[in-house]
Amino acid sequence: MYSNRLIFKSSSDDELFYLKDTILINFNHNRNGVSTSELNGGTCDLYKSVFNQHLSQEKIDYLVDHDVCDYLINECSLMEIDSNYSTGLITLAEMNNLSIVNESFKNLDVTAISTAGVRTNASRAGDPASYWEENGEFHFGTINIIVLVNVKLSESTLMEAFMTATEAKTVALNNLKIPSQYSNGYATGTGTDGLCIFSDIDSGDVVTNAGKHSKLGELIGKCVIESVTKAIGKQVWITNKSQSNALVRLNRHSLDINEFYDELDCDKDYFIRQLQKDMKKQDNVAITTSVLNLIDEVENNLIEKDEAYKFACRIKENCNSYPIRSLLEYWIDYFIH
Repeated sequence: MYSNRLIFKSSSDDELFYLKDTILINFNHNRNGVSTSELNGGTCDLYKSVFNQHLSQEKIDYLVDHDVCDYLINECSLMEIDSNYSTGLITLAEMNNLSIVNESFKNLDVTAISTAGVRTNASRAGDPASYWEENGEFHFGTINIIVLVNVKLSESTLMEAFMTATEAKTVALNNLKIPSQYSNGYATGTGTDGLCIFSDIDSGDVVTNAGKHSKLGELIGKCVIESVTKAIGKQVWITNKSQSNALVRLNRHSLDINEFYDELDCDKDYFIRQLQKDMKKQDNVAITTSVLNLIDEVENNLIEKDEAYKFACRIKENCNSYPIRSLLEYWIDYFIH
């Protein structure tokens, strides 16, 4: 068995262990749940454990030609847990970058445990597909979330909790302005996310609603938002501070700017040095965001292009930074004019 270290214990006495490349949670109460895993995925009346595992390159190479479920069963054997009552998620994110967040209110207690990476796989629902499946294909998750609830939920309420947690993950990404890698929109997740939610079926306290109007739904939402936000910061260093950058915001609307640089009528070294100074100034970030919002409004058919162009040009003229103003002019002409 892997050497392990206890790093967290829930209010229901669930024990979270840090193993080699794996986070393992042993349930000390009987739990039902819903899981996206290929091992005992869907809904299940009895889970005894759940794990989240970082995939080394060796394991990725092995999985290319092997069945994922068989792999997860074998991992259960290595951890000496019963694969019939367990479920597991796999990811490239490092387990030492996980985030654990707990929220409670009176009789309710919720814990969210997340790992997250969004630099290469972030996407928006409805984006162009990057693959199609015919005979089965392996993918590894990038945002994995495990939610533990200390009360008893029915199958339908678990699904409601699942929906709330999914929406909360999207809120976390939108709060950080994470761009999709496949369109000009903001990401709503990645193409390979995993989520597991568990309730305590030994609890005599039955809760029948986990939606956004309920206190349980609020706790799930707050835990997941904070947990995913912190996990993203740990794994890929994207934070509120790093996103407060005019150049980072412009990069969401993918555009080859080689032609722009070729046509610059000033010293390019000076331009780049000045851009590096100006891109984090709050007024430049605010002006850039305002212009990009108008581009979004045009793309979503919410504002007529001619009106958006006029206002975008007026906003741009308030920018005192020559590099930022020049880039905005290029973006406006490309996306609106």
